[in-house]
Amino acid sequence: MSERRETQVLSLYPQALDAFGHLVRRVAPHQWAAPTPCTEWAVRDVVNHLTAEQLWVPELLMGSTVAEVGGRFDGDVLDEDPGGAWQAAADAAKEAFLVPGAEDVTVHLSYGDVPALAYCDQMTVDAVVHTWDLARGISADPGLSPELVDFALAEVSGYGEGLAASGLFAPPVEVPADASALTRLLGLTGRRAQAPGA
Repeated sequence: MSERRETQVLSLYPQALDAFGHLVRRVAPHQWAAPTPCTEWAVRDVVNHLTAEQLWVPELLMGSTVAEVGGRFDGDVLDEDPGGAWQAAADAAKEAFLVPGAEDVTVHLSYGDVPALAYCDQMTVDAVVHTWDLARGISADPGLSPELVDFALAEVSGYGEGLAASGLFAPPVEVPADASALTRLLGLTGRRAQAPGA
């Protein structure tokens, strides 16, 4: 990974979390059960998923393995305060990547060991895509910057056929040749672009 890309992902990751967090703060009480493009997840499920993902960050950057963390972050991690739970997890995750040397560690994921920056890449893409999902669920503009979308598109494009094969994404959706970067990103992740700004 080039030095420029290292700097880019370390700055884009907190931006992606902020974009998602902006929408979390806009969720109205009646919208937590609203459906999202993640067919089996309502709004609360999407927020819970991304919150749990951030809870893993400090643990993994300190060298913990998946087995050592175990089921600590399984189930509902939002409790009675979804917004507060999200913000606390996001803040801790951002701080974990700011610890000197954090970008140089090896992270032990379920499928193998990866450099911390590759892990940060994946987390940034996940936040970008789920920001769009959350926006659709609450009928809001995702507010994703072109820089975030371009970064996620470049990362996802490099996954090739392995993206759908992972079981984490639906099969790609065909999009027009002149589609926007966001529409192409959504298509690659099995989503149809029908949101404001798509």
